[in-house]
Amino acid sequence: MADRYANFANSGLGRTVVKRLGLPDPPRLRRHRAGDPLVTGPVLLGATPGGRLAEPIRKLLETAGVEVTAEGVRVSALVFDATGIVDSTQLRALYDFFHPYARALETSGRVIVLGTPPEATASPKEAIAQRSLEGLTRSIGKEFGRGTTAQLVYVAPGGESGVESTLRFLLSGRSAYVSGQVIRIGAGPVSAPADWERPLDGKLALVTGAARGIGAAIARVLARDGAEVIALDVPAAGDALAGVANETRGRALQLDLTAESAAERLAGYLAAGPHAAVDIIVHNAGITRDKTIARMTEDRWDSVIGVNLTAPERVNDLLLERDLIPSGGRIVGVASIAGIAGNRGQTNYATSKAGVIGQVQAYAPLLAGRGITINAVAPGFIETAMTAKMPVGLREAGRRLNSMSQGGLPVDVAETIAWFASPGSAAVTGNVVRVCGQSLLGA
Repeated sequence: MADRYANFANSGLGRTVVKRLGLPDPPRLRRHRAGDPLVTGPVLLGATPGGRLAEPIRKLLETAGVEVTAEGVRVSALVFDATGIVDSTQLRALYDFFHPYARALETSGRVIVLGTPPEATASPKEAIAQRSLEGLTRSIGKEFGRGTTAQLVYVAPGGESGVESTLRFLLSGRSAYVSGQVIRIGAGPVSAPADWERPLDGKLALVTGAARGIGAAIARVLARDGAEVIALDVPAAGDALAGVANETRGRALQLDLTAESAAERLAGYLAAGPHAAVDIIVHNAGITRDKTIARMTEDRWDSVIGVNLTAPERVNDLLLERDLIPSGGRIVGVASIAGIAGNRGQTNYATSKAGVIGQVQAYAPLLAGRGITINAVAPGFIETAMTAKMPVGLREAGRRLNSMSQGGLPVDVAETIAWFASPGSAAVTGNVVRVCGQSLLGA
Protein backbone atom coordinates (compact mmCIF):
# COMPACT_ATOMS: atom_id res chain seq x y z
CA MET A 1 0.00 0.00 0.00
CA ALA A 2 1.40 3.43 -0.96
CA ASP A 3 2.34 5.82 1.83
CA ARG A 4 0.38 8.84 0.63
CA TYR A 5 1.60 11.08 3.43
CA ALA A 6 5.27 10.36 2.61
CA ASN A 7 4.62 11.07 -1.06
CA PHE A 8 2.98 14.37 -0.16
CA ALA A 9 5.73 15.32 2.30
CA ASN A 10 8.32 14.89 -0.45
CA SER A 11 6.44 17.07 -2.93
CA GLY A 12 7.15 20.79 -3.35
CA LEU A 13 4.04 21.92 -1.52
CA GLY A 14 4.35 19.14 1.04
CA ARG A 15 7.87 20.11 2.06
CA THR A 16 6.65 23.63 2.80
CA VAL A 17 3.65 22.46 4.83
CA VAL A 18 5.66 19.89 6.79
CA LYS A 19 8.33 22.44 7.69
CA ARG A 20 5.87 25.15 8.75
CA LEU A 21 3.71 22.85 10.89
CA GLY A 22 6.53 20.73 12.31
CA LEU A 23 4.98 17.51 11.01
CA PRO A 24 6.84 14.20 10.60
CA ASP A 25 9.25 14.54 7.69
CA PRO A 26 9.90 11.17 6.00
CA PRO A 27 13.01 11.46 3.79
CA ARG A 28 13.58 9.53 0.58
CA LEU A 29 15.88 6.73 1.67
CA ARG A 30 18.94 5.63 -0.29
CA ARG A 31 18.34 1.97 -1.08
CA HIS A 32 20.66 -0.30 -3.03
CA ARG A 33 20.32 -0.60 -6.79
CA ALA A 34 22.42 -2.75 -9.09
CA GLY A 35 25.63 -0.96 -10.01
CA ASP A 36 25.50 1.53 -7.14
CA PRO A 37 28.83 2.50 -5.57
CA LEU A 38 29.35 1.54 -1.95
CA VAL A 39 28.98 5.19 -0.86
CA THR A 40 28.01 8.40 -2.63
CA GLY A 41 31.01 10.46 -1.55
CA PRO A 42 34.09 10.61 0.68
CA VAL A 43 34.17 8.94 4.10
CA LEU A 44 35.54 10.89 7.05
CA LEU A 45 37.54 8.54 9.29
CA GLY A 46 38.53 9.46 12.83
CA ALA A 47 40.05 7.65 15.79
CA THR A 48 41.27 8.04 19.33
CA PRO A 49 44.96 7.43 20.10
CA GLY A 50 45.58 3.73 20.56
CA GLY A 51 42.62 2.67 18.43
CA ARG A 52 43.22 -0.68 16.73
CA LEU A 53 40.74 -0.44 13.86
CA ALA A 54 41.36 2.85 12.06
CA GLU A 55 44.16 1.60 9.83
CA PRO A 56 42.49 -1.71 8.89
CA ILE A 57 39.30 0.24 8.10
CA ARG A 58 41.23 2.74 6.00
CA LYS A 59 42.80 -0.06 3.96
CA LEU A 60 39.44 -1.81 3.48
CA LEU A 61 37.78 1.37 2.27
CA GLU A 62 40.58 2.32 -0.08
CA THR A 63 40.65 -1.20 -1.54
CA ALA A 64 36.89 -0.88 -2.12
CA GLY A 65 37.48 2.33 -4.08
CA VAL A 66 36.21 4.67 -1.36
CA GLU A 67 37.85 8.05 -0.86
CA VAL A 68 38.91 8.41 2.77
CA THR A 69 39.40 11.90 4.17
CA ALA A 70 40.42 13.41 7.49
CA GLU A 71 38.91 16.83 6.77
CA GLY A 72 35.38 18.10 7.15
CA VAL A 73 34.41 18.37 3.50
CA ARG A 74 30.94 17.23 2.44
CA VAL A 75 31.00 13.50 3.24
CA SER A 76 28.74 10.48 2.83
CA ALA A 77 29.75 8.82 6.11
CA LEU A 78 31.38 9.48 9.46
CA VAL A 79 33.34 6.50 10.78
CA PHE A 80 35.01 6.68 14.19
CA ASP A 81 37.31 4.14 15.83
CA ALA A 82 36.61 4.41 19.56
CA THR A 83 38.53 1.30 20.59
CA GLY A 84 41.26 3.47 22.13
CA ILE A 85 38.87 4.90 24.75
CA VAL A 86 39.76 3.30 28.09
CA ASP A 87 37.96 5.56 30.59
CA SER A 88 35.18 8.13 30.72
CA THR A 89 37.49 11.15 30.47
CA GLN A 90 38.39 10.07 26.93
CA LEU A 91 34.76 10.14 25.80
CA ARG A 92 35.37 13.81 24.99
CA ALA A 93 36.96 12.55 21.76
CA LEU A 94 33.46 11.66 20.53
CA TYR A 95 32.28 15.24 20.95
CA ASP A 96 35.42 16.60 19.31
CA PHE A 97 34.82 14.43 16.23
CA PHE A 98 31.05 14.63 15.77
CA HIS A 99 30.37 18.21 16.88
CA PRO A 100 32.17 20.02 14.05
CA TYR A 101 31.34 17.48 11.33
CA ALA A 102 27.70 16.62 12.06
CA ARG A 103 26.50 19.12 9.46
CA ALA A 104 29.02 17.92 6.87
CA LEU A 105 27.04 14.74 6.29
CA GLU A 106 25.08 14.24 3.07
CA THR A 107 21.42 13.21 2.97
CA SER A 108 21.06 9.48 3.75
CA GLY A 109 24.47 9.61 5.37
CA ARG A 110 25.98 6.87 7.49
CA VAL A 111 27.47 7.05 10.98
CA ILE A 112 29.47 4.08 12.27
CA VAL A 113 31.24 3.93 15.63
CA LEU A 114 33.58 1.01 16.28
CA GLY A 115 34.28 -0.15 19.80
CA THR A 116 35.42 -3.05 21.94
CA PRO A 117 32.78 -5.32 23.52
CA PRO A 118 32.56 -4.26 27.17
CA GLU A 119 32.94 -7.89 28.27
CA ALA A 120 36.26 -8.07 26.38
CA THR A 121 37.86 -4.97 27.91
CA ALA A 122 40.83 -4.88 30.25
CA SER A 123 39.25 -2.98 33.15
CA PRO A 124 35.88 -1.91 34.60
CA LYS A 125 36.54 1.70 33.58
CA GLU A 126 37.16 0.69 29.99
CA ALA A 127 34.01 -1.45 30.00
CA ILE A 128 31.98 1.50 31.28
CA ALA A 129 33.39 3.84 28.63
CA GLN A 130 32.75 1.35 25.83
CA ARG A 131 29.17 0.74 27.01
CA SER A 132 28.62 4.50 26.85
CA LEU A 133 28.97 4.36 23.07
CA GLU A 134 25.49 2.88 22.76
CA GLY A 135 23.92 6.09 24.04
CA LEU A 136 25.88 8.14 21.53
CA THR A 137 24.95 6.16 18.43
CA ARG A 138 21.29 5.76 19.32
CA SER A 139 20.98 9.49 19.98
CA ILE A 140 22.74 10.42 16.73
CA GLY A 141 20.30 8.17 14.89
CA LYS A 142 17.46 10.28 16.25
CA GLU A 143 19.17 13.66 15.85
CA PHE A 144 20.74 13.76 12.41
CA GLY A 145 17.62 13.04 10.35
CA ARG A 146 17.46 13.25 6.53
CA GLY A 147 17.72 9.47 6.20
CA THR A 148 20.93 9.17 8.21
CA THR A 149 21.56 5.86 9.96
CA ALA A 150 23.84 5.38 12.99
CA GLN A 151 25.28 2.11 14.29
CA LEU A 152 27.69 0.83 16.92
CA VAL A 153 29.89 -2.09 15.92
CA TYR A 154 31.68 -3.89 18.74
CA VAL A 155 34.69 -5.75 17.36
CA ALA A 156 36.31 -8.33 19.63
CA PRO A 157 40.11 -8.27 19.86
CA GLY A 158 41.27 -10.57 17.08
CA GLY A 159 38.19 -9.83 14.99
CA GLU A 160 39.74 -7.16 12.81
CA SER A 161 39.67 -9.37 9.70
CA GLY A 162 35.93 -9.92 10.06
CA VAL A 163 34.83 -6.31 9.74
CA GLU A 164 34.53 -5.86 5.97
CA SER A 165 31.17 -7.53 5.35
CA THR A 166 29.51 -5.53 8.12
CA LEU A 167 31.18 -2.28 7.08
CA ARG A 168 30.04 -2.73 3.48
CA PHE A 169 26.48 -3.45 4.57
CA LEU A 170 26.23 -0.50 6.93
CA LEU A 171 27.76 2.02 4.51
CA SER A 172 25.65 0.94 1.54
CA GLY A 173 22.03 1.50 0.59
CA ARG A 174 21.31 -2.06 1.77
CA SER A 175 21.00 -0.79 5.36
CA ALA A 176 18.57 2.05 4.57
CA TYR A 177 16.06 1.07 7.29
CA VAL A 178 18.53 -0.21 9.90
CA SER A 179 19.53 2.38 12.50
CA GLY A 180 20.39 2.65 16.17
CA GLN A 181 21.70 -0.93 16.25
CA VAL A 182 24.49 -2.58 18.21
CA ILE A 183 26.31 -5.27 16.23
CA ARG A 184 28.93 -7.64 17.59
CA ILE A 185 31.75 -9.14 15.55
CA GLY A 186 33.69 -11.98 17.11
CA ALA A 187 37.33 -13.02 16.85
CA GLY A 188 38.85 -15.31 14.27
CA PRO A 189 39.90 -15.26 10.62
CA VAL A 190 37.29 -14.58 7.93
CA SER A 191 37.58 -15.17 4.19
CA ALA A 192 36.10 -12.57 1.87
CA PRO A 193 33.86 -13.76 -0.98
CA ALA A 194 35.41 -13.80 -4.45
CA ASP A 195 32.83 -11.25 -5.64
CA TRP A 196 31.16 -8.83 -3.24
CA GLU A 197 28.32 -8.34 -5.73
CA ARG A 198 27.56 -12.09 -5.74
CA PRO A 199 28.83 -13.32 -2.39
CA LEU A 200 26.48 -16.33 -2.32
CA ASP A 201 27.60 -17.96 -5.56
CA GLY A 202 27.51 -21.75 -5.15
CA LYS A 203 25.39 -21.61 -1.98
CA LEU A 204 22.03 -23.31 -1.46
CA ALA A 205 19.48 -21.31 0.54
CA LEU A 206 16.17 -22.44 2.03
CA VAL A 207 13.57 -19.72 2.70
CA THR A 208 10.37 -20.65 4.52
CA GLY A 209 7.18 -18.66 4.06
CA ALA A 210 8.54 -17.64 0.65
CA ALA A 211 5.32 -17.31 -1.34
CA ARG A 212 4.74 -13.62 -0.70
CA GLY A 213 5.71 -10.49 1.19
CA ILE A 214 8.94 -10.54 3.15
CA GLY A 215 9.66 -14.18 2.31
CA ALA A 216 9.44 -13.55 -1.43
CA ALA A 217 11.74 -10.53 -1.06
CA ILE A 218 14.27 -12.66 0.84
CA ALA A 219 14.24 -15.26 -1.93
CA ARG A 220 14.79 -12.59 -4.58
CA VAL A 221 17.70 -10.92 -2.77
CA LEU A 222 19.48 -14.18 -1.97
CA ALA A 223 19.10 -15.24 -5.62
CA ARG A 224 20.39 -11.85 -6.75
CA ASP A 225 23.45 -12.43 -4.59
CA GLY A 226 24.11 -15.75 -6.30
CA ALA A 227 22.36 -18.39 -4.17
CA GLU A 228 20.21 -21.21 -5.50
CA VAL A 229 16.97 -20.80 -3.56
CA ILE A 230 14.52 -23.42 -2.33
CA ALA A 231 11.30 -21.48 -1.74
CA LEU A 232 9.15 -23.28 0.83
CA ASP A 233 5.56 -22.61 1.82
CA VAL A 234 2.31 -24.40 2.59
CA PRO A 235 0.49 -26.22 -0.23
CA ALA A 236 -2.33 -23.64 -0.19
CA ALA A 237 0.18 -21.04 -1.42
CA GLY A 238 1.37 -23.27 -4.25
CA ASP A 239 0.63 -20.95 -7.17
CA ALA A 240 2.31 -17.92 -5.60
CA LEU A 241 5.21 -20.11 -4.46
CA ALA A 242 5.75 -21.41 -7.99
CA GLY A 243 5.86 -17.83 -9.21
CA VAL A 244 8.62 -16.92 -6.74
CA ALA A 245 10.59 -20.05 -7.62
CA ASN A 246 10.34 -19.30 -11.34
CA GLU A 247 11.34 -15.67 -10.82
CA THR A 248 14.42 -16.62 -8.81
CA ARG A 249 15.24 -19.66 -10.99
CA GLY A 250 15.05 -21.75 -7.86
CA ARG A 251 12.93 -24.62 -6.60
CA ALA A 252 9.49 -24.64 -4.99
CA LEU A 253 8.81 -26.96 -2.06
CA GLN A 254 5.25 -27.28 -0.74
CA LEU A 255 5.37 -28.36 2.90
CA ASP A 256 3.48 -27.56 6.09
CA LEU A 257 6.27 -27.33 8.66
CA THR A 258 3.88 -27.87 11.56
CA ALA A 259 3.08 -31.40 10.37
CA GLU A 260 4.51 -34.13 12.55
CA SER A 261 6.66 -35.53 9.73
CA ALA A 262 7.67 -32.18 8.21
CA ALA A 263 11.24 -32.00 9.56
CA GLU A 264 11.89 -35.59 8.49
CA ARG A 265 10.53 -34.94 4.98
CA LEU A 266 12.59 -31.77 4.63
CA ALA A 267 15.75 -33.54 5.77
CA GLY A 268 15.16 -36.31 3.24
CA TYR A 269 14.56 -33.79 0.46
CA LEU A 270 17.82 -31.96 1.20
CA ALA A 271 19.88 -35.13 1.63
CA ALA A 272 18.67 -36.45 -1.74
CA GLY A 273 19.45 -33.21 -3.57
CA PRO A 274 22.59 -32.37 -5.54
CA HIS A 275 24.06 -30.40 -2.60
CA ALA A 276 23.19 -33.08 0.00
CA ALA A 277 23.04 -30.20 2.51
CA VAL A 278 21.84 -26.60 2.83
CA ASP A 279 24.15 -23.63 3.39
CA ILE A 280 21.60 -21.01 4.43
CA ILE A 281 18.30 -21.46 6.27
CA VAL A 282 15.98 -18.49 6.72
CA HIS A 283 13.09 -19.21 9.10
CA ASN A 284 10.67 -16.60 7.82
CA ALA A 285 7.35 -18.50 7.97
CA GLY A 286 5.09 -16.96 10.58
CA ILE A 287 1.48 -16.25 11.45
CA THR A 288 -0.53 -13.98 13.75
CA ARG A 289 -3.74 -14.86 15.61
CA ASP A 290 -4.30 -11.70 17.63
CA LYS A 291 -6.41 -11.46 20.79
CA THR A 292 -5.73 -10.33 24.31
CA ILE A 293 -4.75 -13.31 26.41
CA ALA A 294 -8.04 -13.09 28.32
CA ARG A 295 -9.97 -13.67 25.07
CA MET A 296 -7.53 -15.95 23.30
CA THR A 297 -8.49 -19.55 22.55
CA GLU A 298 -6.10 -22.46 22.99
CA ASP A 299 -5.98 -22.93 19.21
CA ARG A 300 -4.81 -19.35 18.64
CA TRP A 301 -2.03 -19.77 21.18
CA ASP A 302 -0.90 -23.20 19.97
CA SER A 303 -0.92 -22.38 16.25
CA VAL A 304 1.24 -19.26 16.62
CA ILE A 305 3.77 -20.94 18.89
CA GLY A 306 3.81 -23.99 16.62
CA VAL A 307 4.46 -22.14 13.36
CA ASN A 308 6.70 -19.34 14.62
CA LEU A 309 8.86 -21.16 17.14
CA THR A 310 8.43 -24.93 17.52
CA ALA A 311 8.66 -25.73 13.79
CA PRO A 312 11.99 -23.89 13.30
CA GLU A 313 13.34 -25.61 16.43
CA ARG A 314 12.47 -29.03 15.08
CA VAL A 315 13.97 -28.29 11.66
CA ASN A 316 17.19 -26.92 13.13
CA ASP A 317 17.60 -29.82 15.53
CA LEU A 318 17.14 -32.51 12.89
CA LEU A 319 19.28 -30.87 10.20
CA LEU A 320 22.08 -30.28 12.69
CA GLU A 321 21.81 -33.82 14.03
CA ARG A 322 22.23 -35.20 10.50
CA ASP A 323 25.00 -32.79 9.51
CA LEU A 324 22.86 -31.28 6.77
CA ILE A 325 24.13 -27.80 7.63
CA PRO A 326 27.86 -27.74 6.86
CA SER A 327 30.64 -25.65 8.35
CA GLY A 328 30.13 -22.14 7.01
CA GLY A 329 26.37 -22.58 7.31
CA ARG A 330 24.03 -19.76 8.21
CA ILE A 331 20.81 -19.92 10.22
CA VAL A 332 18.71 -16.75 10.25
CA GLY A 333 15.49 -16.30 12.19
CA VAL A 334 12.85 -13.65 11.66
CA ALA A 335 11.84 -12.24 15.04
CA SER A 336 9.94 -8.97 15.58
CA ILE A 337 10.14 -5.87 17.71
CA ALA A 338 7.04 -7.34 19.38
CA GLY A 339 9.38 -9.99 20.78
CA ILE A 340 11.49 -7.21 22.31
CA ALA A 341 8.90 -4.71 23.52
CA GLY A 342 5.70 -6.79 23.62
CA ASN A 343 2.46 -5.70 22.01
CA ARG A 344 -1.10 -5.49 23.29
CA GLY A 345 -3.25 -8.24 21.85
CA GLN A 346 -0.23 -10.25 20.69
CA THR A 347 0.88 -12.24 23.72
CA ASN A 348 1.16 -15.39 21.61
CA TYR A 349 3.04 -13.67 18.77
CA ALA A 350 5.36 -11.73 21.10
CA THR A 351 6.11 -14.90 23.06
CA SER A 352 7.02 -16.78 19.87
CA LYS A 353 9.22 -13.98 18.55
CA ALA A 354 11.00 -13.57 21.88
CA GLY A 355 11.64 -17.30 21.58
CA VAL A 356 13.30 -16.75 18.20
CA ILE A 357 15.65 -14.33 19.91
CA GLY A 358 16.21 -16.93 22.60
CA GLN A 359 17.20 -19.46 19.93
CA VAL A 360 19.89 -17.11 18.66
CA GLN A 361 21.28 -16.49 22.12
CA ALA A 362 21.20 -20.15 23.13
CA TYR A 363 22.58 -21.69 19.96
CA ALA A 364 25.24 -19.16 18.92
CA PRO A 365 27.93 -20.43 21.33
CA LEU A 366 26.98 -24.06 20.68
CA LEU A 367 27.28 -23.75 16.91
CA ALA A 368 30.44 -21.65 16.87
CA GLY A 369 32.64 -24.73 17.14
CA ARG A 370 30.98 -26.15 14.02
CA GLY A 371 31.59 -22.99 12.01
CA ILE A 372 27.86 -22.20 11.79
CA THR A 373 26.41 -18.79 12.61
CA ILE A 374 22.91 -18.01 13.87
CA ASN A 375 21.39 -14.53 13.89
CA ALA A 376 17.98 -12.92 13.65
CA VAL A 377 16.32 -9.84 12.23
CA ALA A 378 13.56 -8.10 14.18
CA PRO A 379 11.40 -6.14 11.75
CA GLY A 380 9.33 -3.18 12.84
CA PHE A 381 6.57 -1.72 10.67
CA ILE A 382 7.10 -3.12 7.17
CA GLU A 383 4.81 -2.25 4.25
CA THR A 384 3.14 -5.57 3.40
CA ALA A 385 -0.35 -6.80 2.52
CA MET A 386 -0.81 -7.62 6.21
CA THR A 387 0.02 -4.13 7.51
CA ALA A 388 -2.12 -2.59 4.76
CA LYS A 389 -5.15 -4.18 6.48
CA MET A 390 -4.43 -2.52 9.83
CA PRO A 391 -6.76 0.25 11.09
CA VAL A 392 -5.58 3.56 9.67
CA GLY A 393 -4.63 5.01 13.08
CA LEU A 394 -2.43 2.07 14.03
CA ARG A 395 -0.93 1.98 10.54
CA GLU A 396 0.02 5.64 10.64
CA ALA A 397 1.47 5.30 14.14
CA GLY A 398 3.59 2.37 12.96
CA ARG A 399 4.87 4.41 10.05
CA ARG A 400 5.66 7.65 11.90
CA LEU A 401 6.96 6.51 15.30
CA ASN A 402 10.53 5.91 14.17
CA SER A 403 13.53 7.99 13.22
CA MET A 404 12.71 7.66 9.49
CA SER A 405 9.03 8.66 9.91
CA GLN A 406 7.98 5.92 7.49
CA GLY A 407 7.49 2.19 7.17
CA GLY A 408 10.17 -0.10 5.84
CA LEU A 409 9.97 -2.31 2.76
CA PRO A 410 10.29 -6.09 2.56
CA VAL A 411 13.59 -5.64 0.74
CA ASP A 412 15.02 -3.91 3.84
CA VAL A 413 14.56 -7.11 5.83
CA ALA A 414 15.91 -9.18 2.95
CA GLU A 415 19.07 -7.11 2.60
CA THR A 416 19.85 -7.55 6.30
CA ILE A 417 19.40 -11.30 6.01
CA ALA A 418 21.68 -11.38 2.94
CA TRP A 419 24.40 -9.68 5.01
CA PHE A 420 24.05 -12.34 7.72
CA ALA A 421 24.22 -15.02 5.01
CA SER A 422 27.43 -13.74 3.39
CA PRO A 423 30.63 -15.79 3.75
CA GLY A 424 32.24 -12.53 4.87
CA SER A 425 29.98 -12.52 7.94
CA ALA A 426 31.52 -15.63 9.50
CA ALA A 427 32.40 -13.67 12.67
CA VAL A 428 28.87 -12.23 13.00
CA THR A 429 26.85 -14.56 15.21
CA GLY A 430 24.45 -14.23 18.14
CA ASN A 431 23.12 -10.90 16.83
CA VAL A 432 19.53 -9.68 16.74
CA VAL A 433 19.30 -6.65 14.46
CA ARG A 434 16.15 -4.57 14.32
CA VAL A 435 14.99 -3.50 10.86
CA CYS A 436 12.68 -0.80 12.09
CA GLY A 437 14.01 2.63 11.14
CA GLN A 438 14.97 2.99 14.81
CA SER A 439 11.43 2.57 16.05
CA LEU A 440 10.55 4.36 19.26
CA LEU A 441 8.78 1.18 20.38
CA GLY A 442 11.07 -0.60 22.81
CA ALA A 443 13.93 1.80 22.04
